[in-house]
Amino acid sequence: MEHVPVLLKEAIDLLDVKKDGTYVDLTLGRGGHSCAILSRLDKGRLFAFDVDPTAIYESRPRLESVGGNFEIIEANFAKFDSELLKRGVTSVDGILADLGVSSPDFDDEKRGFSYSKDGPLDMRMDPSLPVSARDVVNRYDERRLSDIIYRYGEDPDARRIARAIVAAREEKEIATTLELAEIIKEAKSPKERAKKGHPAKQAFQAIRIEVNHELDVLEAMLGEIPGMLAPKGRAVVITFHSLEDRLVKRAFRSLTRAKQGNRNDPSSLKSDEKEPEFIDLTPHPLVAGEEERKENRRSLSSKLRAIERKGD
Repeated sequence: MEHVPVLLKEAIDLLDVKKDGTYVDLTLGRGGHSCAILSRLDKGRLFAFDVDPTAIYESRPRLESVGGNFEIIEANFAKFDSELLKRGVTSVDGILADLGVSSPDFDDEKRGFSYSKDGPLDMRMDPSLPVSARDVVNRYDERRLSDIIYRYGEDPDARRIARAIVAAREEKEIATTLELAEIIKEAKSPKERAKKGHPAKQAFQAIRIEVNHELDVLEAMLGEIPGMLAPKGRAVVITFHSLEDRLVKRAFRSLTRAKQGNRNDPSSLKSDEKEPEFIDLTPHPLVAGEEERKENRRSLSSKLRAIERKGD
């Protein structure tokens, strides 16, 4: 299945691409956002990051058909500032991150992301990672599994699911996605099973986040954005679940709100107050419009937030 970038127009419009600017796509995927940025560049440059060799292989010819002023960097975006510094880039005009898993990866049963197609339990975005979903499911103890499913999947049945996984693997190792999905489904309470959506969705999300250290990586990346944005530079981040959005919202809010003194010492507030260096471009996150939501169901949970560094 072809990957359709979510909130493409909104993201590119907010980046406000300058023809001679330097831009970074932290999540290359199949190149949808990168191609849109590249098409607006003249003397500018694009740096695109990904850890998936298949995504890089498939996106390179698409980018080449648009222009040649790009470089693909095979590295985790948590290291994007150091990777750019290696290339002599000390600041950029725009940063884009689309945190969703590409449709081709979800739809490729061999990658192990899908709870509706049978494949090996994997879920690694970077195939070189040492721990796969199979390791998590078959090696973690019950308490650790329960904590992960509750924290990263916000699943109220986390304890029941963890207990069921441990019981099932005592019979034989859990090896495939549909095996795991069925165990989760059977463990869910009748109330939760009756809800709309696949009963294994939250637990699969939790295991995927654990395998790829997604929230830790996201926090590291968000911490690097302020130091890399040039004056008038913009950062745009698209999230797909509440845990991601919460981190982005908190990071952007800390950059766009005035720094205040100690509230327990009223005399310090005025003297210590500092004007923020960044402007919030999305006081309320942007969401997909009705037409996009109908055409691309993966846009249903998406939220876009953006900031701009103040200019001179």
